[in-house]
Amino acid sequence: MATYSLKKSYQLKNLKEIKFKDLWGDHGIFTTMWVFGKPAKILFFDNHIRNLINSLKTYKIIKKKIKNDILKIININLSNDKKYNHLLRLACNKKIISISMRKRISPKLNFNLKLITLKREKPQFKNLKYKKILSHLSKIDNSRSDIALVHNKKILETGTANLLFTKGKKIYSPKKDYYPGITLKYFKTKIKKIIKKDILLKELKFYDEIILIGSGKGVASVKTINQVGWERKKLENYRLFSNYYKLAIRNCNSLRF
Repeated sequence: MATYSLKKSYQLKNLKEIKFKDLWGDHGIFTTMWVFGKPAKILFFDNHIRNLINSLKTYKIIKKKIKNDILKIININLSNDKKYNHLLRLACNKKIISISMRKRISPKLNFNLKLITLKREKPQFKNLKYKKILSHLSKIDNSRSDIALVHNKKILETGTANLLFTKGKKIYSPKKDYYPGITLKYFKTKIKKIIKKDILLKELKFYDEIILIGSGKGVASVKTINQVGWERKKLENYRLFSNYYKLAIRNCNSLRF
């Protein structure tokens, strides 16, 4: 289980601090951001906040100046004197904003995917209906493994990241039924030809590489999927994505509120 260095909750109406609630299972939205460096930087910060606010509106969680409240909560909980390599999670329902932070664990090159028959509820949103996924994630070492969600014999996403599949120089992503994360959207601005395609279990053997991308993992290369005997054939596209990701890190500015 993850060890948290920060867990706080606030009433949405007045930002009064209350007993911490993680809000998992509630009607609401969350986002997870990578905080790193000293002074603190958050990768793709503006995009994370914009997407969070838009999703909250869709979920009818509306409060005047909610963006300012979210920024205030982040600001009072981050220190100018600390060097970070953490994952910052913001969650919000109609009454509460919760913030938590844990150390970010880098994925290893001997990374394995475990196939699980599961599809997230309303997967187009980063919603809080995550308890089934968390029950699976709690049983694995997330530096070496993640769960791949499978529905109708198609791979959709992992419990923590988006997935890309490569064959030669061609790059594919699942067609639908997954959440298109902020990191994936960044890569779509750099690599124009990401082909949408149903990723069928029976066709996995044809892919050279499977790449995870997301705030928690950054860019990770899958080595094996033991249940179907899949093994990585190359690292060419993983290196390409890693270079683009390093560019985003270099260009990231320190936080200013």
